[in-house]
Amino acid sequence: MITFEDLRDVKVFLFLFLMKKILLLSDTHSYLDEQILKFVKQADEVWHAGDIGNLEVTDKLQKIKPLRAVYGNIDGAEARTEFPLDTKFELEKVSVWMTHIGGYPNKYNQRIRDEIRINPPKIFISGHSHILKVQYDKKLNLLHLNPGAAGNHGFHKVRTMLRFRLDNGGIKNMEVIELSQRD
Repeated sequence: MITFEDLRDVKVFLFLFLMKKILLLSDTHSYLDEQILKFVKQADEVWHAGDIGNLEVTDKLQKIKPLRAVYGNIDGAEARTEFPLDTKFELEKVSVWMTHIGGYPNKYNQRIRDEIRINPPKIFISGHSHILKVQYDKKLNLLHLNPGAAGNHGFHKVRTMLRFRLDNGGIKNMEVIELSQRD
């Protein structure tokens, strides 16, 4: 006989099992340290929004957790062979479009402008600017995410990433992760 406690335990298990913890980073520029890896180990999936640099970065990430990534403007032929310019997918009933150079609400990159208006995702992710930004696009009803830069190369002073959960169509518990200042 199944008890109420058994059902409660099953609900908790299913809730934890179905919900996905995402770590979003970008612009590592060949840099990966223990601070980043600590957060990678806590995630269910890692998403990298381009400017990977050396593929040792993505190789190491993939050994720890599932990885979704796109190449960026500094990435060479090897990264462009392994990763796409854009990736579109659905996870936990949330549609996602990730690219490196995508622009911002009301200023989307010309390459994607028409398509994003016709078929907007629930989350649109870009990197490139090294500026962390979480912005809701009211016109297209989507959440724009740019995790800033996790690497040491660029003008940013503080290295940043984003962490959040996807759960049955919802985006929850968005956190800004500030890593140490650049070396």
